[in-house]
Amino acid sequence: MAASNPPNMIDPSIIEYLKAHGEEEIQVGDKLHQITATLNRHISTCQGLLTRIHSTPSSKLAPLLKQVEETGIKPEIESVGELSEFASNYPYYKYNHRWTRSVQNVVSTILLTAWLGGMGTESRPGELGRLLTIEEVGEIVKVPVNLKDRDAFHISIEEYLLALTDISEELSRLAMNSVTMGDIALTVRVSGFVKDLFAGFQLLNLKNDIVRKRVDAVKYHVKKVEDVIYDLSLRNLIPRQTE
Repeated sequence: MAASNPPNMIDPSIIEYLKAHGEEEIQVGDKLHQITATLNRHISTCQGLLTRIHSTPSSKLAPLLKQVEETGIKPEIESVGELSEFASNYPYYKYNHRWTRSVQNVVSTILLTAWLGGMGTESRPGELGRLLTIEEVGEIVKVPVNLKDRDAFHISIEEYLLALTDISEELSRLAMNSVTMGDIALTVRVSGFVKDLFAGFQLLNLKNDIVRKRVDAVKYHVKKVEDVIYDLSLRNLIPRQTE
């Protein structure tokens, strides 16, 4: 008669299985931490460069945006590529919480740079006020977007929406700083954009609590810009045709 495990004894193979998978998760987590740490350093560099827009007239933004693209966004794209290659080997929704904030920040730096007139190509030169679609962002970063047919790394709709709320906050700040630089036209341009953006958000059926709360905050960005426009109007600083 074959020997069997004594009563109340755990099968050793169960422990070995748990040990192997536990070690794998630790290794995956360590690698993801390493990649995202590098990515976050590039994001910090990019965001630091973009803060200069608040003291640079729009007519002189081109050299700054070129520097942002070369020194900030290009390294971001390289790190996202490394992240995509590694993360696609594992279940997306098991690990995406480790990088989703970083990806959101990458998207927001790209969206803001493009809105200010950067990220142009030979076929489509940069222009002030241009909002990139999520598909255009995916092409720039060279990763899929909103994947539904396979389990792999991608930029999600939620990350894109959250990035939009980020740039609305940054642009509302820019609207005020543009006044101090005498760039009233840019302030008016920002005002129109954030209003349109908020109106667009109202058409969405948002079920994600985080996205909904962040979108709700956009109305305060709109109000901040409206207050600036109202003050300029009282002072007759906005030309009638622009208004």
